[in-house]
Amino acid sequence: MKAKTLKKDKVNIITLGCSKNLVDSEVLSGQLAANDIAVVHENAKLDHNIVVVNTCGFIDKAKEESINTILDQVELKRRGKLDKVYVTGCLSERYRGDLEAEMPEVDAWFGTLELPLILKQFDADYKAELLGERMLSTPKHYAYLKISEGCNRTCSFCAIPLMRGQHVSRPIESLVAEAEALVQKGVKEIMLIAQELTYYGLDIYKKRDLPRLLNALADVKGLEWIRLHYAYPSKFPLEILDVMRERDNICKYLDMPLQHASNNMLKAMHRNITREEMAELIHQIRAKVPGICLRTTLIAGFPGETEADIEELKEFLEEHRFDRVGIFSYSHEENTSAHELVDDVPAELKAERAQEIMEVQQQISLEKNQEKIGQILKVMVDKKEAGRYLGRTEFDSVEVDNEVVIHSAKKLAIGEFVQVKITKAYDYDLEGEVV
Repeated sequence: MKAKTLKKDKVNIITLGCSKNLVDSEVLSGQLAANDIAVVHENAKLDHNIVVVNTCGFIDKAKEESINTILDQVELKRRGKLDKVYVTGCLSERYRGDLEAEMPEVDAWFGTLELPLILKQFDADYKAELLGERMLSTPKHYAYLKISEGCNRTCSFCAIPLMRGQHVSRPIESLVAEAEALVQKGVKEIMLIAQELTYYGLDIYKKRDLPRLLNALADVKGLEWIRLHYAYPSKFPLEILDVMRERDNICKYLDMPLQHASNNMLKAMHRNITREEMAELIHQIRAKVPGICLRTTLIAGFPGETEADIEELKEFLEEHRFDRVGIFSYSHEENTSAHELVDDVPAELKAERAQEIMEVQQQISLEKNQEKIGQILKVMVDKKEAGRYLGRTEFDSVEVDNEVVIHSAKKLAIGEFVQVKITKAYDYDLEGEVV
């Protein structure tokens, strides 16, 4: 019989999926640390004895990665390398009953909003006074700021409301306090995230109040860049753009997933907007904020999608020339309204269509990058890799967008801003010299 170890517990948190999950892991880390429990994030040393896997349940690939990660940790426990394996996050919220039966070796399962219950496993108390306190797992010069939880939209392909519940905005005061605390830690850039940014405030202030939040955050001293992710196009509050234009520290950058451009598909996806309305919105955005970087996300292979729909989507991309585009192959998710449709586009064809669309975007991206040769841009130094510095402009978010390869005669500090003259352009990246 194995003797009970007297060694102090050390918890490793593994985060899968999106930046919203990352924030949840950072909050859990902060609470554990405040309860005097040693905690690390994605620990490579393997000197921990407890693991919390924060899972993603968004699409098939993400679910598969989450399940494989849990199985890896269960195997470590079976070999005596771990004492406990806990699972939380979206996959656990959505499939807890099935997973408990299939993986009895997991010590406990938690949903997306059960942080106090996780802490109970460690005989730790949830400390309400720590609201907004997190142990950052990002480099210290940037962080994500989650302004709301859940989503009230009814997009037919999306299971997020099943896993995250209805939209709940956080009060402006608590978000400003959190931003101030982040700046104290050295953060210069915050990325605003939510399931749906433009809905912010409707529940607590009875109106779309993102513009007021943006003004309040822009007043936080030391905050150099504020970036907007995940805006919904239908009923888009145009006042956001006035604030973006007027406040220097709000990046001229908007991430607005459109999902498709064919009216047939938009209707089937329950997007509450037409191709013509999206075109008008894009014109309004660019007129109000000249030089804005527009990022969007698309889905290929939704049920009933035809070659004509794909051609329409490619035309739309060529007409509107987005700066950044991401694409997913459609994933047939149970309990969504699209699940009642026949998933009639084969997986290979979904992948082919996604590739076709990205080839159109690749050319647009190259042309847009070539226009920047000779320009001097403000660049944030993110990291040093293989002997060279890599950074981003205000038109690029972390991990999903372009990078700038920076050549410098002198040593640069990670997190500092430098002026870079662009000398070379590639499909998705730029290269330049510090001036």
